Amino acid sequence: MKIAVINETSAADKNADVLAALEGRGHEIINVGMTKSGATPELTYIHTGLLSALLLNLGKVDLVVGGCGTGQGYLNSVLQYPHVACGLIQTPLDAWLFGQINGGNCISLALLVGYGWAGDINLKFIFDRLFSLPEFGQGYPPHREESQQQSRRTLEAVSLTTHKSLAEIICSLDDTVIKPVLDYPGVREWVDVDSIADRELAEALMTRDPGPSGVSR
Repeated sequence: MKIAVINETSAADKNADVLAALEGRGHEIINVGMTKSGATPELTYIHTGLLSALLLNLGKVDLVVGGCGTGQGYLNSVLQYPHVACGLIQTPLDAWLFGQINGGNCISLALLVGYGWAGDINLKFIFDRLFSLPEFGQGYPPHREESQQQSRRTLEAVSLTTHKSLAEIICSLDDTVIKPVLDYPGVREWVDVDSIADRELAEALMTRDPGPSGVSR
């Protein structure tokens, strides 16, 4: 699994804890958010929500590990976009149930509120449970598996119906939202506009970020 870790400004100092909790699990980790508080440029949960959705919609990663101080702001931010199924994960049981029932592609961690003694150990336990599943989205309890799998597919269809396309969103976002994301170190390389199969989305990104030669062109 390819996993993006995307910390925003209030939780930047917890970046090292998240990376340490993910170590040794056989996944490819890309660290594309903030790594320390006070660093510039600064990404708020508004920006990390967009960045997460961009990487997921482009198929650059399979899962995003994000969050903020409470986990609530990032959760609400990232759920504004299509093709994103995010859960607020505070305990190992949350992680197991989210993976087993909801089968999402994004988790939001509370990295300040309630993050006290052994908070880093709780992160490890969360990932232990999340990655213990042979496959996401199988449902629980067993007699409800089929129903919950159908609900998951239905919710995916609802998301497509109720959201604009990501290309339309990119074209209409305010500069204060999109430019910090596209200008953040490493993002242009990960986006790699020339590799995007959806040419409408590629054109939208190039329009919003022409630069000297466009987004990573």
